[in-house]
Amino acid sequence: MSDISLTASMRTNLLSLQNTQSLMDQTQERLSTGKKVNSAIDNPSSYYTAQSLSNRASDLDSLLDSMGQGIQTIKAANEGIEAITSFVQQAKAVANTARDTSGVAEAVSGTTFTAFDGDVSVNIGNETYTVTVASGDETDIETLANKIANDTKVKQALSDAGLTLSGDNGEGLKVVGTDGKDKVSISIKANDLSFSATIDTDSRATSVDQFNQIVDQINQLANDSSYKGVNLLKGDDLKVIFNEDRSSYIEVKGTDLTAAGLGLKEITNADWGTNQGVDDTISAIEAAVTRLRDVASEFGNNYSIVQTRQDFTENLINVLEEGADDLTLADMNEESANMLALQTRQQLGINSLSLASQAAQSVLQLF
Repeated sequence: MSDISLTASMRTNLLSLQNTQSLMDQTQERLSTGKKVNSAIDNPSSYYTAQSLSNRASDLDSLLDSMGQGIQTIKAANEGIEAITSFVQQAKAVANTARDTSGVAEAVSGTTFTAFDGDVSVNIGNETYTVTVASGDETDIETLANKIANDTKVKQALSDAGLTLSGDNGEGLKVVGTDGKDKVSISIKANDLSFSATIDTDSRATSVDQFNQIVDQINQLANDSSYKGVNLLKGDDLKVIFNEDRSSYIEVKGTDLTAAGLGLKEITNADWGTNQGVDDTISAIEAAVTRLRDVASEFGNNYSIVQTRQDFTENLINVLEEGADDLTLADMNEESANMLALQTRQQLGINSLSLASQAAQSVLQLF
């Protein structure tokens, strides 16, 4: 092209057309990408700043998934706690039922028993025993009960039947079933005192079985409260990261909420053979309920923290992306107007170039 001579006016119009085309190409790129800064060449400062903001937004966006999974892990543990709490309360109801069905029968209370030298008739089940009681002028209920209960044959019969015999002036004679045997009839007749009762020493056996079933369910439920391999109810810890350099995080400490971790265990008939045994279990259950509430409160606090950080991160990502867009996005209205103006300029330039070429074409008229 350097060997071709153009007139000054033609060259000027040609350069103007070339410049217009370059601006049209740039405007066309902005319209197609929606960005006024598409590379470092367009604006190095804006390009690299926007890229840095976008990269951080991308890093935080990848952490949102981790936060979401952390929330789900805590929710799974909380669901487990609520269900275990229901089981523990059910276990308490069973224990209270057992406490109410104590297998205890009492004679009419009395302060004293008129002394005599004679025999006491004791019937246990289908066997009758005679106990000789010699006393002074008066014998209280407790002394009488001890004399009867310590008779060799009666003592063995009581043991075989799973019964204990005691006496108290405030309560009278008391027979207690202790080891889950079948119903046993017992009667004692001595002078003007008559005691008769049927002791259901098996009354707590059903409650024992029910309680043990609940304990087993507590263990199973604790095992099933895991999420993606993390079980906060069996001592696993959870670490949730909040920022891209891992300097901001929360550690959710797991705890053992199996039956053993709650201080509960399967029991035997002998464990609930006395009211004190049942009372000890009820105390353990109440302590377990308190612990479950404390752990639920702690997990609830952790859940709120992670949820708040997740919401903050989502909002921060939006801020970062908006900042990057402010540096790079084009004003589509402006660029559209520019394209229309450039198209008009191009058309005018072509017309001007055509006019400029007419001067050269006039030479042809000489031939």
